[in-house]
Amino acid sequence: MRWKTLLLLLLYYNAQASVCHRWSRAMLFPAAHRPKRSSSLPLNPVLQTSLEEVELLYEFLLAELEISPDLQISIKDEELASLRKASDFHTICNNVIPKSIPDIRRLSASLSSHPGILKKEDFERTVLTLAYTAYRTALSQGYQKDIWAQSLISLFQALRHDLMRSSQPGVTP
Repeated sequence: MRWKTLLLLLLYYNAQASVCHRWSRAMLFPAAHRPKRSSSLPLNPVLQTSLEEVELLYEFLLAELEISPDLQISIKDEELASLRKASDFHTICNNVIPKSIPDIRRLSASLSSHPGILKKEDFERTVLTLAYTAYRTALSQGYQKDIWAQSLISLFQALRHDLMRSSQPGVTP
């Protein structure tokens, strides 16, 4: 009877370990892997695939962004907004990154327990979530400002920790 229990526990441990590693990427930003049926949104969109696109993302973030009352993010500059990558930016900002305090705290908790370094798309989405949180912190007042600031700090610490891990020799994603 004991060997059956031991075998069952070993099987459970191996199954749990393989599931956690296989699905760890989807756990950080589940919306990127579950597009709505009625939309034509790409599955797992990514903005940065070259240095030019990194610079373009920087321009998007420096451009004047508008956040509507229903939390939809758009680029005010019509020329930038007409670019093909602006569509991916819009998709990620409006359909992938978390925008509520509980969702952002959940992301921070997942990041703090994430093994290894972040994949490029997860790092990108975390930076965009950080930018969104900084914007909401600047607009908030009183107690709400403190809550947004705490979320901002925890995201910053998670990104800093990831950068420190990735700069160590011999670390791979």
